[in-house]
Amino acid sequence: MTCHAPGRAFGPPNDLPVQRGGADGRRSGVRAVPALTYGQNVPPFTEHYFDDEGDDSIDQGPAGGRTWDGRAQSVHDQARLPLFSPFEMANADVGAVVAKVQHAGYAAKMRAAFGENIFSDENLAFKGVLMALETYQQSPSEFYPYSSKYDAWLRHEATLSRAEMRGLAAFNDPAKGNCARCHPSAMRNGAFPEFSDFGYAGIGAPRNLKIPANADLKYFDLGLCGPLRTDLKDKSEYCGLFRTPSLRNAARRRVFFHNGVFHSLEEVLRFYAGRDTQPQKWYPRGKFDDLPPEYRSNMDMQAPFGGHPGDAPALNDNDIRDIVALLRTLSDGYSH
Repeated sequence: MTCHAPGRAFGPPNDLPVQRGGADGRRSGVRAVPALTYGQNVPPFTEHYFDDEGDDSIDQGPAGGRTWDGRAQSVHDQARLPLFSPFEMANADVGAVVAKVQHAGYAAKMRAAFGENIFSDENLAFKGVLMALETYQQSPSEFYPYSSKYDAWLRHEATLSRAEMRGLAAFNDPAKGNCARCHPSAMRNGAFPEFSDFGYAGIGAPRNLKIPANADLKYFDLGLCGPLRTDLKDKSEYCGLFRTPSLRNAARRRVFFHNGVFHSLEEVLRFYAGRDTQPQKWYPRGKFDDLPPEYRSNMDMQAPFGGHPGDAPALNDNDIRDIVALLRTLSDGYSH
């Protein structure tokens, strides 16, 4: 079963926290599979991102790159990763990839696109494979059609309901959801919003014991500083940070966060609202249980986070229902 189902906005089709792959198809991954839609404007990874459409004097810090930790600089680089990942396709080398493609049902299309002799040169054929994958992921109609109800509303072709409008207000309100801080919702310079600032944040998602790797109590997925990414392993201030995904088509997902620990938008928002005011609800083994103590100060404390146990959360039940209503307007395929 594919990890990137078209009907799920090119995300996982099931509610497993991680997918299985590897040489025998039975090896579990260590992170939830991200969706591939609306990534066309993600910049290459940099430790110092300056938004050229905002205040270009503000260093946003690390931003960009593909995957949860940004280790792939482009769609081309990202297309290469699953081909050799031991958790995914687990090909031994370039030759193994080319041999499979050469005997696949679409080999004739590869020859038509790159020439009859494409498979006579292993390295050239592999470049063709990556180019084909890269080109496909840049197809607007498939990967960024901007065909949601929210887009229709921005075009003045649809009306948001009262609940959806309340949800947008709470989403944008710095004292409530404060979601637009990392998931900008407004048009800028005539461009529709991606609902991601491409940056990195420490959310402190609870440890997911359904991920086999987490059975080892010494194993921690630290995002930017490892273990899958190795070039930033000495940057302790990055440990526990993961790239902010787009919220477009989020209502079609069945797992959320890098470890797939939650299974609904409502649950995600309740966690945001109650992480610090009701920590016992989310962390039965102690707060920030998926991070070594020395990295817990990296976690985001801005609204809706913050506060102390027993305080009123930044979001109440009505706010959560309304924000979920808004998020459902971000699913593509809306018809008037």
